[in-house]
Amino acid sequence: MSSENSPKNPALPEPGTEPRKPRVAVVFGGRSSEHGISVVTGGAVLGSIDRSRYDVLPIGITTEGGWVLTADEPARMAITERTVPDVDALAEPGEGTVVLPVAPGNREVLYSEPGSVPKALGDVDVVFPVLHGPYGEDGTFQGLLELAGIPYVGSGVLASAVGQDKEYMKRVFTSFGLPVGPYLVIRPREWDADEAAARARVTDFAGEHGWPLFVKPARGGSSVGITKVDGPEGLDAALAEARRHDPKVLVESLLRGREIECGVLEFEDGPRASVPAEIPPVQAHDFYDFEAKYIDSAPGLVPAPLTEEQTAEVQRLAVEAFEAASCEGLVRADFFLTEDGGFVINEINTMPGFTPISMYPRMWQESGVDYPALVDQLVQAALRRSTGLR
Repeated sequence: MSSENSPKNPALPEPGTEPRKPRVAVVFGGRSSEHGISVVTGGAVLGSIDRSRYDVLPIGITTEGGWVLTADEPARMAITERTVPDVDALAEPGEGTVVLPVAPGNREVLYSEPGSVPKALGDVDVVFPVLHGPYGEDGTFQGLLELAGIPYVGSGVLASAVGQDKEYMKRVFTSFGLPVGPYLVIRPREWDADEAAARARVTDFAGEHGWPLFVKPARGGSSVGITKVDGPEGLDAALAEARRHDPKVLVESLLRGREIECGVLEFEDGPRASVPAEIPPVQAHDFYDFEAKYIDSAPGLVPAPLTEEQTAEVQRLAVEAFEAASCEGLVRADFFLTEDGGFVINEINTMPGFTPISMYPRMWQESGVDYPALVDQLVQAALRRSTGLR
């Protein structure tokens, strides 16, 4: 379906007609190990979206993949007593499931219960998928919305897939001339064929680049499943932990330097970069892991203490990374400022952490775009975008 033949967005009124409020479906949870953080993000978006401008439909996806209606109660979606929330606790009573349309031009969402006639929940004009990790941030969910012809916040199928798979992300960046650090990939077939040979490749890599190494799921996020390995004795446990989340494993050498992040946001005139932030060393943690990010709320420095030239360079590289991967909507680009003064890109996140304490909203707050305005900007960018090829 070409953009010329794409269905018109019913939230954009015809000339001379009275506009209605666009209806936004906020979708959160999901089947990945980042389920809980997605729920937290969903609560933040639900609590901040301007209800005078938008009608809102909260939809949760359980860890088993069921689509359910949830309570519109953002306060219940926060981290409490070091525990992340889940969709099952928020689901409305009953055994009903939410069903999206599958035909372009039909945007009516249904609620289906066993033995009952499906109930129409009304049209959805745009989906805000605050899903992290596989089955949500990796292009699979985006493909479903493309089939349905429903606009959505964030990147399309290709960019979402590239942004989720760290191997191919690095390959794309390399092809565009962006600086990338040393890495090694262990694919499932290689591991299944000869575990000893796969381990030997990692130790050879360490012999070339030195210990420590970072062993991580190739298609994960929120620092889940990542282990810092200081020597050969910790390698087996690290590989097992990474493979618990993803059969494809990425191994990276330690880049000594400062961790710098930069947000990219799509405006009508194109993508722009935020002020950068710095993630300083976390005293109670070996690196910036899941607990440091979300449980202990390790502070970042916003803006990062950089020179004007360094700030301009990392902003340029962040926008280049956004364009290289064909991203849309938003991206958080993560870099290392190495000891020799150069920037190396570590990764991008096409749906970065979006809780109020997350670095992406904080960087845009410091850049003059507060959280409600950020949500509005993303929804408006999605509403402007055509469905289909573009």
